Amino acid sequence: MAGRLYLSMLATLAAVIAFTTLVLAVVLDFLGAFSLYHLVILVVVFNLAQWLISPYLINALYNVREADPAVHGDLISAVRRLAARAGLPAPKVMIANVPFPNAFAYGSPLTGNMVAVTQGLLDVLDREEVEAVIGHELGHLKHRDVQVMTFLSMLPSLFYIIARASLFAPSDREEREGGFALVGLLSMIAYWVLTLLILHFSRLREYYADEFSVSLAPTRREGARRLAEALAKITASTARMKLLGAFTSPPGFKALLITDPDSAVEDALALSRDWKLVERLARREVTLADRIMELFSTHPNVVKRIRRLLEMAA
Repeated sequence: MAGRLYLSMLATLAAVIAFTTLVLAVVLDFLGAFSLYHLVILVVVFNLAQWLISPYLINALYNVREADPAVHGDLISAVRRLAARAGLPAPKVMIANVPFPNAFAYGSPLTGNMVAVTQGLLDVLDREEVEAVIGHELGHLKHRDVQVMTFLSMLPSLFYIIARASLFAPSDREEREGGFALVGLLSMIAYWVLTLLILHFSRLREYYADEFSVSLAPTRREGARRLAEALAKITASTARMKLLGAFTSPPGFKALLITDPDSAVEDALALSRDWKLVERLARREVTLADRIMELFSTHPNVVKRIRRLLEMAA
């Protein structure tokens, strides 16, 4: 299963690079190297600056602070133990003072690697489930997903800028205007194709991080069970909070909000029956609307993730 997933990621990455090379070759031939190089430099500088300062923005946006050893000593010990098992330097352990349950790995050369868990996650999950979530986030650090996705995000950005510049470029010759319009249209198509390919690649990275989390557990069966229960409880709890108006879901955390709001409260009330909640989610039908929504999401449909984990647990 892990081997097929790895090959799928390589195939998607190869498709992104090949498609980018092809379209850039056409655009380069029309615009000339000089103007295109200026655009490339602009996109690279912007994305690198965003990568370097994004940890500070995340910390401010989600009220993140470094975990206090006197309060969160067990959590810090768990992160260090799992990082050692994963062959990673221990990241900084951060606490996001927000009510919804979630976790995220981030960092840059200016801040070092960090793993943050929300206060809501600590309130909802038990110790083993928290460790399963941490294992998933350590998988992102192990696979350098922040750096990989930063690089890939430059590609659609480049074509979007080319499209805007070409479609609105002033020209005093009608045939020149037609050429710019063609380049603009081609670049906009490239932007959307690359965006969908990169979103697909991001979803594969999430599955890969799930696999990594499972591999850190004492047994694969136990690791899959813990992560499946964690995802089910995160989904039900977040959907209940959304239904009750406890918070408005921020961008970047919408991928786990895939449960039906009409059944979210009932599911959340059954959190003590963890495995029954997992089985209930796994039996949900993945509709055509769910599949379409997934195409534009960075995360896989949570039902499909849980079914995959159930296969691993079996």
